[in-house]
Amino acid sequence: MYVWIWHRLPGTWQTKTATALGLFAAIAAILWYVVFPWVEPKVQFDHGVVDRPAPSGSATPG
Repeated sequence: MYVWIWHRLPGTWQTKTATALGLFAAIAAILWYVVFPWVEPKVQFDHGVVDRPAPSGSATPG
Protein backbone atom coordinates (compact mmCIF):
# COMPACT_ATOMS: atom_id res chain seq x y z
CA MET A 1 0.00 0.00 0.00
CA TYR A 2 2.76 2.45 0.93
CA VAL A 3 4.63 1.63 -2.27
CA TRP A 4 1.47 2.36 -4.25
CA ILE A 5 1.12 5.76 -2.53
CA TRP A 6 4.84 6.51 -2.98
CA HIS A 7 4.69 5.83 -6.73
CA ARG A 8 1.64 8.08 -7.15
CA LEU A 9 3.14 11.10 -5.36
CA PRO A 10 4.58 13.65 -7.81
CA GLY A 11 8.17 14.87 -7.92
CA THR A 12 11.56 13.75 -6.71
CA TRP A 13 12.13 11.78 -3.52
CA GLN A 14 12.53 15.03 -1.56
CA THR A 15 9.14 16.28 -2.76
CA LYS A 16 7.54 12.90 -2.12
CA THR A 17 8.96 12.82 1.41
CA ALA A 18 7.71 16.34 2.19
CA THR A 19 4.27 15.54 0.74
CA ALA A 20 4.06 12.27 2.68
CA LEU A 21 5.02 14.02 5.93
CA GLY A 22 2.45 16.73 5.26
CA LEU A 23 -0.26 14.14 4.61
CA PHE A 24 0.71 12.29 7.78
CA ALA A 25 0.54 15.51 9.83
CA ALA A 26 -2.85 16.43 8.34
CA ILE A 27 -4.31 12.99 9.07
CA ALA A 28 -2.89 13.03 12.61
CA ALA A 29 -4.37 16.50 13.26
CA ILE A 30 -7.79 15.43 11.96
CA LEU A 31 -7.72 12.36 14.21
CA TRP A 32 -6.47 14.30 17.24
CA TYR A 33 -8.81 17.30 17.02
CA VAL A 34 -11.92 15.89 15.32
CA VAL A 35 -12.25 12.11 15.48
CA PHE A 36 -10.90 11.35 18.98
CA PRO A 37 -12.97 14.07 20.74
CA TRP A 38 -16.07 12.82 18.90
CA VAL A 39 -15.42 9.18 19.91
CA GLU A 40 -14.39 9.81 23.53
CA PRO A 41 -17.90 10.26 25.00
CA LYS A 42 -19.05 7.12 23.21
CA VAL A 43 -16.31 4.92 24.74
CA GLN A 44 -16.40 4.19 28.45
CA PHE A 45 -13.01 4.03 30.15
CA ASP A 46 -12.80 2.82 33.75
CA HIS A 47 -9.40 4.35 34.66
CA GLY A 48 -9.41 2.28 37.86
CA VAL A 49 -12.12 4.37 39.52
CA VAL A 50 -14.71 2.35 41.42
CA ASP A 51 -18.08 4.05 41.84
CA ARG A 52 -19.82 1.41 43.91
CA PRO A 53 -19.43 1.25 47.71
CA ALA A 54 -17.39 -1.50 49.34
CA PRO A 55 -19.29 -4.49 50.76
CA SER A 56 -20.38 -4.04 54.39
CA GLY A 57 -18.13 -6.78 55.79
CA SER A 58 -14.86 -5.68 54.18
CA ALA A 59 -12.11 -3.90 56.03
CA THR A 60 -10.70 -0.69 54.59
CA PRO A 61 -6.95 -0.20 54.75
CA GLY A 62 -5.60 2.83 56.36
